[in-house]
Amino acid sequence: MKTINLKEKHSLFSKQWHPHQIATVDDMQVILAKIKGEFVWHAHENEDELFQVLKGTLYMKFRDRTEIVNEGEIIVVPKGVEHCPSTKNEEEVHLLLFEKQNTAHTGDVKHEMTQNHYPKI
Repeated sequence: MKTINLKEKHSLFSKQWHPHQIATVDDMQVILAKIKGEFVWHAHENEDELFQVLKGTLYMKFRDRTEIVNEGEIIVVPKGVEHCPSTKNEEEVHLLLFEKQNTAHTGDVKHEMTQNHYPKI
């Protein structure tokens, strides 16, 4: 049991849309990610996802609206809900995510941005 410095962990990688696992809590994983631009429309049929914005502004697109998630705020995407995380104006956004360990990065969608392995840092 040791503290985890989120800024320090974010400094260990630069690749965007490539999550890194920093901890596990039972069957859940705590992930850090850096994002920029638009991701892939996808859903997770059996898992919820929690996004916390540590730096910047996240635009969580849903088919019927876009939710703006500011620094220090969270959004929970319920299982089965199609979504597309994005940023604007070339801003790099730093995220903390909380999800089940078996959650597929892009759900059932296969895309060049899909990551199948989250390095542990």
